[in-house]
Amino acid sequence: MRRHITGFSNPTVKHLRSLRDKKHRRRAGEFLVEGLRLLEDARASGRLPRLLVMAEERSAHDLLARLEAEVEAAGGEIVTTTPDILSRITGKANPQAVAGVFAEWDTGLTRIDRSAAPIWLVAQDLRDPGNLGTMLRTGDAVGAGGLILVGDCADPFSAEAVRASMGAVFTVALAQARWEEFLGWLRGGKGQLVAASLRDAVPYRGAPYEAPCFLLVGNESQGLPEAYEAECDLRVTMPMKGRADSLNAAVAGAVLAYEVLAALGE
Repeated sequence: MRRHITGFSNPTVKHLRSLRDKKHRRRAGEFLVEGLRLLEDARASGRLPRLLVMAEERSAHDLLARLEAEVEAAGGEIVTTTPDILSRITGKANPQAVAGVFAEWDTGLTRIDRSAAPIWLVAQDLRDPGNLGTMLRTGDAVGAGGLILVGDCADPFSAEAVRASMGAVFTVALAQARWEEFLGWLRGGKGQLVAASLRDAVPYRGAPYEAPCFLLVGNESQGLPEAYEAECDLRVTMPMKGRADSLNAAVAGAVLAYEVLAALGE
């Protein structure tokens, strides 16, 4: 199905604009992705948008033509509109020429197969969508089984998190859970919980890591609660050789992930 929209008050335009807000995303079960590169990453991973919206004044591109054809073949909707309306939809003064609406998927812990990979990333109360997106990107880079978001984390389907993930939101398994739920699930099978800490910690290099290893990263400003650290099987410390007293949460997760991979011979 194809349509052309010329009015700012069109119901479809209002709906697409609303997806910039978490409350409306949750209600609709949809999220908006802008740019051909991210849309192509999604297509390559097996996910197509329900709706594809494009500026009428756009350059021809083979990847976009293929995406259009696949969306239409799958029963999706193609919408063309003016650059001004596309700007209103995305909230950006200079939006890219194409955006897509995707259905959010199940992020329950029951989807996670802990045996699928030797390493997993876990984030607790990670509030910055840029950090969340970076952790997804790290998970893709290190071959992690997925990213598990614990507690009050940023929305992984926000435009900022999706953009920061560089497409990894489509390639890395994602789960969301309360701390108690996650801990009960983890202890129901094999899995080593590891956190960077200063409490009774050993050097991160040479530490006795075991697969599957779940690397736990805390909130950007508060770190991990002491009670959470107490539940960890292993606490490791990374040396700070300068004046900084800690690393960015996503960076710390990446450093630890590569160290664990090396220790496990991966």
